[in-house]
Amino acid sequence: MVGMSSGAASKVVVVMGGLSAEREVSLSSGRECAAALTEAGFEVVSVDAGADLCAELIKHKPDVVFNALHGRWGEDGCVQGLLEWLRIPYTHSGVLASALAMDKEKSKAAFRAAGLPVVASVLAAKADVRAAHVLPPPYVVKPNNEGSSVGVYIVHEAANSPPQLSDDMPDLVMVETYAPGRELTTAVLGDRALTVTDIIVDGWYDYAAKYSVGGSRHVVPADIPVDIFKACQDLALRAHRALGCSGLSRTDFRWDETRGLDGLIILETNTQPGMTPTSLAPEQAAAVGMSFPDLCRWIIEDASCDR
Repeated sequence: MVGMSSGAASKVVVVMGGLSAEREVSLSSGRECAAALTEAGFEVVSVDAGADLCAELIKHKPDVVFNALHGRWGEDGCVQGLLEWLRIPYTHSGVLASALAMDKEKSKAAFRAAGLPVVASVLAAKADVRAAHVLPPPYVVKPNNEGSSVGVYIVHEAANSPPQLSDDMPDLVMVETYAPGRELTTAVLGDRALTVTDIIVDGWYDYAAKYSVGGSRHVVPADIPVDIFKACQDLALRAHRALGCSGLSRTDFRWDETRGLDGLIILETNTQPGMTPTSLAPEQAAAVGMSFPDLCRWIIEDASCDR
């Protein structure tokens, strides 16, 4: 592994924005990370990732790239492949882990193979999902390769008709059994599961709940039984390893408290979690004593090629 030794990286390019449905969230993450890295003593250049990204990287000659992209192209192995080709050390997960985590069905296959708890799911054509129930209600329909709860439909148990998916949904979507219960999440930093956050929201933890002021409330550390707390940390670390993640990841859970440990399931693992100081992963880092600039510095010092 080609890596950065502590203090070796001086010039950092923060890559943000991009072309995905999560562009605005990425711009917010990137601005916050650039400010924190400047505070931490790095020379920082911010680059909005467009078609000229390769030329921009060659022009700026960074010691390391801080990947603050979210969603497709930045989180699915594409930009990671470009950085490998250019041999520029970069943050977060590598090509394979990023591609695996971004593809919800393939990541579930990896989780099942590792003995991790997930709900039943299928990939189905958008037209088939519109025409009839492809799973018994209740179930959830979502894109197979987007994040931030973009394009999520919940079909309730009493639903007589299938969901009328919008035209901008992809032709192939994931349909998965609805998992009731509380929304929990655990960030992993290297080989350490940080803590557990209980996300309290009225209704579904959708895009608006995640990014609107007052859309959700975070209880960190979560006020849950010790065995559930430890299970979240253990499963998050095992999920991180099952996908081959590097650096920072965050694994999201649903917990049906009426079923105890049997009610805890993994929803997905995010290899590029939100990176504003109040985002879930930085909030967890703060809860265990790591400031936002220190977190960003750790991520930079962990950067490498061949991840």
